[in-house]
Amino acid sequence: MSNVYEERVTMIAAGEMQEFVPFGRDHCRRHPSATNLQLRQLQPASELWSSDGDAGLVGSLREVTIHEKQKESWHLRKGSCDIGEELDYDEELYVTGNMVIWSRGSKSHASSVYKAFTVDSPVLQALWCDFNIPQDKTECMEAQEKTEKCVCIVQRSCVNVHTVDGKDYIAPLPFQVADVWANKYGLIFERNNPVQEVPLSPLREPLPTMFSMLHPLDEIAPLVCKSTVAVTNITRVQYIADYTLKIVFSSSTPSLIMTYDTAQCLHAVWALRKIKTEEQNTVLRCPSTAGTPQQIVTSSSLTAHLRSVSKGESPIASPFQNFSSFPNPNRSIVSPGAHSRSHSPSISNMAALSRSHSPSLGTSSFSGVQRFNLSTNTPSPKRGRNSHSPNSTLSDSLLVPETEPVIPELCLDHLWTESMLNIREKNSQAAKVFITSDLCGQKFLCYLVESRHQLRCVKFEESNDLTQLIFGTVTVIQAKDAAPVESVNTMVVLESNGNLVLYTGIIRVGKVFIAGLPTPSLSMSNTLPRPSTPLGSISTPARPSSRHPGTLDEAVWPSPVPELNDSTKIHDSLYMDDCTFHQIGTYIHSLRDPVQNRVTLEMSNGNLIRITTPEITNSQLVKKCLQAIRYILPKEVAVQVLIKWYNAYNAPGGPNYHSEWNMFVICLMNMMGYSTDRLMWTRNLDLEGSLSPVIAAKKARPSEIGSDEDWEYLLSCDYHHNFESHLLAKALHLDPLEVLHPKEEIFPNLGLDSTTLLFGHIPAIFFVLHLIYEELKLDNLMRDGARSLVILLYQLARDLKLDMYMDSYWRDYPFLMKALKQTCQIDQAQTRLMHQPPFLTAEPPSIYHWLSSCLNADMMSPFPYLPGICERTKLIVQSFALYILGDEKALSLEPSMYLSRIAAGQRKQQAEEDDKRLSLNPGTLSSSLAAKLVISLTNLGFTLKDLESVPFGVALPIRDAIYHCREQPSSDWSEAACSLIGRQDLSKQAHEGNLHKTKSALGHVLLSDGVSGNEAEEEEDGMNDMNQDLMSLIWNEDLRVQEVRRLLQSTHPVRVNVVQMPEVSDHEYIEEKENRLLQLCQRTMALPPGRGMFTLFSYHPVPTEPLPIPKLNLTGRAPPRNTTVDLNSGNIDVPPNMASWASFHNGVAAGLKVAPASQIDSAWIVYNRQKNTELTNEYAGLLMALGLNGHLSKLTTMSIHDYLSKGHEMTSIGLLLGISAAKLGTMDISVTRLLSIHIPALLPPTSTELDVPHNLQVAAVMGIGLVYQGTAHRHIAEVLLTEIGRPPGPEMENCTDRESYSLASGLALGMVCLGHGSNLIGMSDLNVPDQLYQYMVGGHRRAQPGTHREKHKSPSYQIKEGDTVNVDVTCPGATLALALLYLKTNNRSIADWLRAPDTQYLLDFVKPEFLLMRTLARGLIMWDEIKPNPTWVNSNIPPIVRQNNASLNTIDGQVSEDVDLQTMRQAHINIIAGACMAMGLRFAGSSNAAAFNCLYKYVKMFLESVSSPVATLAGHHNLETCLSVVLLSLALVMAGTGNLKVLQLCRLMHKRTGGEMNYGFHMAAHMALGLLFLGGGRYSLCTSNSAIAALLCALYPRFPAHSTDNRYHLQALRHLYVLAAEPRLLVPVDVDTNTPCYALIKITYKASQWCEEMPVNLMAPSLLPELHLLKEIKVKGPKYWEIMMDLSKGPQGLQSILSKDGFLYVKLRAGHLSYTEDPKGFRSLLAQTFTHRNPEFLSIKVQPRRLLPSQLPEAVSAFTSDPALLSFAEYFCKHSKKEGQKQDVLDLFSSILYECVTQEKPEMLPTYIAIDQAVRRLERKEMSETFELWQIKLMQQFYNSVCLQDKFKNSTTGLLINPEFLLAMKNTLDKTLDLWLHASGDVLLHSYLSSHPVEESQINMLACFLVYHSIPTLQQIAATGINGTTCFSELLLKFSRLHLPVQALMRLAPVILGGPQATLI
Repeated sequence: MSNVYEERVTMIAAGEMQEFVPFGRDHCRRHPSATNLQLRQLQPASELWSSDGDAGLVGSLREVTIHEKQKESWHLRKGSCDIGEELDYDEELYVTGNMVIWSRGSKSHASSVYKAFTVDSPVLQALWCDFNIPQDKTECMEAQEKTEKCVCIVQRSCVNVHTVDGKDYIAPLPFQVADVWANKYGLIFERNNPVQEVPLSPLREPLPTMFSMLHPLDEIAPLVCKSTVAVTNITRVQYIADYTLKIVFSSSTPSLIMTYDTAQCLHAVWALRKIKTEEQNTVLRCPSTAGTPQQIVTSSSLTAHLRSVSKGESPIASPFQNFSSFPNPNRSIVSPGAHSRSHSPSISNMAALSRSHSPSLGTSSFSGVQRFNLSTNTPSPKRGRNSHSPNSTLSDSLLVPETEPVIPELCLDHLWTESMLNIREKNSQAAKVFITSDLCGQKFLCYLVESRHQLRCVKFEESNDLTQLIFGTVTVIQAKDAAPVESVNTMVVLESNGNLVLYTGIIRVGKVFIAGLPTPSLSMSNTLPRPSTPLGSISTPARPSSRHPGTLDEAVWPSPVPELNDSTKIHDSLYMDDCTFHQIGTYIHSLRDPVQNRVTLEMSNGNLIRITTPEITNSQLVKKCLQAIRYILPKEVAVQVLIKWYNAYNAPGGPNYHSEWNMFVICLMNMMGYSTDRLMWTRNLDLEGSLSPVIAAKKARPSEIGSDEDWEYLLSCDYHHNFESHLLAKALHLDPLEVLHPKEEIFPNLGLDSTTLLFGHIPAIFFVLHLIYEELKLDNLMRDGARSLVILLYQLARDLKLDMYMDSYWRDYPFLMKALKQTCQIDQAQTRLMHQPPFLTAEPPSIYHWLSSCLNADMMSPFPYLPGICERTKLIVQSFALYILGDEKALSLEPSMYLSRIAAGQRKQQAEEDDKRLSLNPGTLSSSLAAKLVISLTNLGFTLKDLESVPFGVALPIRDAIYHCREQPSSDWSEAACSLIGRQDLSKQAHEGNLHKTKSALGHVLLSDGVSGNEAEEEEDGMNDMNQDLMSLIWNEDLRVQEVRRLLQSTHPVRVNVVQMPEVSDHEYIEEKENRLLQLCQRTMALPPGRGMFTLFSYHPVPTEPLPIPKLNLTGRAPPRNTTVDLNSGNIDVPPNMASWASFHNGVAAGLKVAPASQIDSAWIVYNRQKNTELTNEYAGLLMALGLNGHLSKLTTMSIHDYLSKGHEMTSIGLLLGISAAKLGTMDISVTRLLSIHIPALLPPTSTELDVPHNLQVAAVMGIGLVYQGTAHRHIAEVLLTEIGRPPGPEMENCTDRESYSLASGLALGMVCLGHGSNLIGMSDLNVPDQLYQYMVGGHRRAQPGTHREKHKSPSYQIKEGDTVNVDVTCPGATLALALLYLKTNNRSIADWLRAPDTQYLLDFVKPEFLLMRTLARGLIMWDEIKPNPTWVNSNIPPIVRQNNASLNTIDGQVSEDVDLQTMRQAHINIIAGACMAMGLRFAGSSNAAAFNCLYKYVKMFLESVSSPVATLAGHHNLETCLSVVLLSLALVMAGTGNLKVLQLCRLMHKRTGGEMNYGFHMAAHMALGLLFLGGGRYSLCTSNSAIAALLCALYPRFPAHSTDNRYHLQALRHLYVLAAEPRLLVPVDVDTNTPCYALIKITYKASQWCEEMPVNLMAPSLLPELHLLKEIKVKGPKYWEIMMDLSKGPQGLQSILSKDGFLYVKLRAGHLSYTEDPKGFRSLLAQTFTHRNPEFLSIKVQPRRLLPSQLPEAVSAFTSDPALLSFAEYFCKHSKKEGQKQDVLDLFSSILYECVTQEKPEMLPTYIAIDQAVRRLERKEMSETFELWQIKLMQQFYNSVCLQDKFKNSTTGLLINPEFLLAMKNTLDKTLDLWLHASGDVLLHSYLSSHPVEESQINMLACFLVYHSIPTLQQIAATGINGTTCFSELLLKFSRLHLPVQALMRLAPVILGGPQATLI
């Protein structure tokens, strides 16, 4: 080795250096609370003492400058970013005063504040900590835990914890804390050491000193340790109560704690883990501690002590007493820099700074202690006991009665203690501890003992079973300071002479040279700005003065700039003479804040400089080679190699001038014993571009004149080669220059030095580098690397005499190998020194050969690979084994038959772990091999990007598998798998499925602005957040949506059109107008429920803005003058509170716009309430709506209490119903309590009678029904049953509106026992059906059961009911309760109770409207019998009614006298209406055509009869009711479809404002309209039991007579329809344009009792039927790629799509236009005419004649929108006259492009072109490497392989590559090579086969021939013994063993048999 090399090796150049200032310091000055600080600094000291002051700032400002350093502290860590982002940045936590600033920044990104916190009292310490939150309450695996990243800010009395998600916690501290440490589980606190506790009375144990907190909301628990006593060998578990034990270090991976025992002066290491139950029991039973054994007492004292803090008494005594007698000897001389260095300003150190300790609080002398103790809170009057000593506090707290013990949570296991030394080293506590690992991954725990200037390193490793850590011996390095360099696996050590040295583990790497660091000279020390503090000039006697000569040495280091050396020396000497007195020389004082490869140097003058340690390597190639070398060599050798390389690579001035690879080769070969100076090609490497004058001067020989070598160097350089083969050189007929090789004569015997480090390992290194070379062959991006590596390998192979390896390299790169002629002799004796590894085979492993034999199905030996390094080799080999050989276990078997692991000399476990991680089981469900391959590749993280870098021949089988999977992938594939097969539609869908976002990615795209132009009108009608684009896609023929908006808007004044008759006076006219307006207002007030349906769940509110509630406008405008008409003028009587319920409904409508997925919280809900005003009805409605969409469960209990206590009736109604709906069917106990307060029957009989408004009771009863829905809860059912018949009380209670209460009880009972029918478990004694029957038909009232008997003793004084049931009150509730109880049970006996009576006499006993209920109830029970036709409706009508109502609209003459026509008529219409409603519910949301036609007919019939003359018989009101019921039923069936006929009916009803049309009928009509457009067409109705119950409550067929009417039914219940709505709109979205589009979908119904399985085609977007009816859904071709969703596996996937706006991503196929552009598909067909399997076009050399080349780009654009393909068509397929480009190339490119585009395989375009280029290159004989030939060969073999033919037989998709094209290419190749063989090749071939030297000019063609025809190597041929073979048959026999293809043998035979030129004869 040259001595120059030696000289450079000792230094390592540090990377860039920059001055470091903590970002927080700068930010603090601008922080809002900083002004407070600055003001205080201006006050004179005397004022400060007297002012009470901000807590903690009082004493801290006396000597601002001196203490400025000590007030601040900071620490840095590596930035943690989201998965997938590889950002390298620093995070800084800066603490000063009351502020903590968390900032982030890196070299490339400016620092920015991430969060800043200001707390009330000074910050003791701030640190990052991760808390684990168990996700499930169950005690299962730890994997369930979620980590919360937090910042903890420790103050004197509490810890503030702020999580990244924005949660804040404050945990009070029950004791004074000395230090806080973060660890894997949470925080550990060390209790401060109160000195007074030492002389304890003998009856009390010492309290624990260490405590843990696993979550800010958990209690602080004592820490337990488990250690083995050496003498007795007994393991003890006990609390840690030893004051001498201090924590000095804590780490989370591995979970360790390091402690220091101040008594014994020893460090110990403990493993920290969760405690086991038995250990908890041991400690809690017998809490003996490490103190004195006689002190045994219950642990209640500890508990009492910990918990006393919550009573407001502080156990903290006077903050000074703790320290008054506590001098701290170990830091008596504190250097100024020490505090900023220690991990955090630990209090004991700070205490030592103080010299005046004051024993009482009353004094005014504030010393430094207090500032660091941070206990200067001014004593508050609350803490009177504070002046006691801690003992008194504790002894008082001992009198607290026994409390439950605090259970310890963490336990320390003792791992290691350092060995005792003869003398106890006082003050040897570690100042800094860290874990570092060396270059080979061995881990060390290093701790710095400052007082001894020692860095002690302990090696530790995991035991074989990975359960515990084993510690080794201690190595001591003399050091003043140290810091780890994580990313390079080294550490920087500051030696005591001021040098920075790099170590890896405990091995020294070299000094670190910092270019910009000034040597101590006057001229240069001023370059760094000085801080203006006096600290810089203080000379510190504590520092040894020997360091100054040390700094002088630095100047002698070789500087990259030679001229400077002398001048600096002169300055130094002058300077040393002058300045010996002031020691101002800046030297490195300490190191701090190591992050990744950056570390801060703290200079002696207080400056901070951040330097970067250079990386080991930046080149991928060198990195791979180093990995392989490190893997194969023993650890010690590997470390040496890496250190040598690191020194060589990072020598000062080095890396910039050399390519990294050249340096690596020289370094490696030198270590192997080569003398690189004498080897021709390595010498050229060394000289190549040595531009640095320094190095050139060192290397070059002294002669200034040129030499021959320069010329040779020029001739042999790459540039010359490239030029020789350039077209220009050929055109000019330049003769190739002959390169002379004089070198071989000069160095005839190049030998190797066998004493070098790697000499013995050359064969092993050679083999692993060969495997790296094979790995690089599989990566297109690393081809240059392979070229560089092959030269080194060739040299090694030649010297190791491995001929077959040389041959294989020569075949790969024939041109590169001709230059390498020098051999280095290795004699026998030396060879014996070499370690011959067992894995080095004589035949080189070649990956292409292996794949080729795999395709030919030959026998193969397993392919060797290096685990963790040759991952691509492993992946490709396994993929081929799976896909080509069909071995499904190929990817799961580890030591497989296809791969052989190269065993390393080290780290067996690690490799095994790697394998466990990487070989994943392919998807078990996938059927075909292709699917298995794709799934396996995805699991291994293989992406399309990776596939592009795989050479095209190798990638072909993988692409083939992908092509086969693309047609019909499984619907449950992951996002990665879908993007791998190129189905962006599916991958985007999977991606959306993984996002739990509020909006889907489309939300923004689709929410367009409103359509109408008038902005002002837009804002207020409450319907402008609807998705216009989507609705215009669903209803594209007309403007029905605008019409609906017009009908439902309530914000504009109505038009009051009254004509003034001549006889009417003006005053009367005004009254007439106002009366008319009052009529119209009935309609306006009824609009909001319908609007709520229309806008259901259509809006995602912004959390910072209140929800806009449109106003309800009850004024009018009278034409022609447009004068305002107002109801408040006092001319007519307006009912009081007329609009109160209308505004409630308006609030509900606004609230229902909020989608359930929106992210809103309790604060937002409260924020929507108008401040400083009373609660409004609108807000009450909003609360109910938020309950219906599930958000009210987020409302805090406090807010609920606040609202209910206000006593606003509407708000309470909305809140109770809302919360109940949000907790539907949960039996939630807290909600039950809330509701029970409002229901007297659920309270104990003795309770105070609360005055609850009647409507609120109704709402509460209904709420109970919702919360207990479907639970059949006995007690609730019993109470509700009695409440149906609740009698009126004596003092007028329960007397008004009793009907609505009874109905609500009935509906609630029905909900509780929903569908349970006769299976009511444990309720048989209640006789529910009988009791309900009695309520329905009347009879003698039964005695009240249970506790409430007393309440109902005395009858009402007002209402005489007698002792019979009041049927008028109880019938509706009981009827509907029966209906819900037996819902869908088809129980005929119960249904018969509900039949309409069939005699005139009995009919007279039943109110006609009750007949409607009974018919409805009967229909619901006999669910399966409902048929959608009039026959079924008529079957419900008793014969007598049918006979007397031959027609509705005429009165027949022949009616018998005794029949009451009125009764008959009313019975008739009510029964029809009830039957219609049952039919509507049965077919709700199904848009069943038969049901629609039947109901439509009845609506028409009722409309006619309303206006017919005989309407009076039935009564107008009855007819209107029935009409409304039938219209609602029709809307139920057509829910969400927006059917035009129904819309017209609703519009007709909207226009009818006079006569009987009251508020209730308007409400019904507009609810029908709302249902028709439910959720803007996105929602439909469900027919589950709970949905039917909700619809019954909402559409109860008795409508309010006026706007305040709640007598029969509480209006608020009209909104419960929300519980029946479900999203069912499927919207196809084009994945390329991200817009909704039309697509044909095919849905298949499951087979059922009514029909067999049947497919239906729909044009989406459309509403799907209910999912439980469907078997599968499929997006049908031909326009879009098919997607199939199998619902038989479970509809969850489809449900999540529907709930997220229903967006299903689809992808247009090539050559098709969307349905909007091309509805009939004609244009696509036109494009297909000349592409679809047209042989004339497909034959590859034929131009598609029907297209002129100029039309080609336009034609291509019909098929694809891919910009790359379009530009390819534009630039490569257009024929331009200017360029003389060959027509055939253009034709070829056009046809290739056409085929790729039309057959949807654009990814094959590069492959086609690569093949074509390769063949052309071979034709021109310009192929310098045989790489491409291998790829073509692999492709041909793949298509010839048996497996493909089998696959092709049963495959629908075509071939990836056109077979004709492959054939054409094969013929061209054969022809070219044969021509060459006939021309001159046979001679070359013969010389090659007979091992003669080969002529060099045609060497490349020879290599191509050998590779293409798979000619075996010479050694293999020789082994067959062909010498002397004379006849062809014998030759054939001998070659059969080599599996040589016949065509190759045909070409070889003449050469072998007949010698050269024989082929010509």
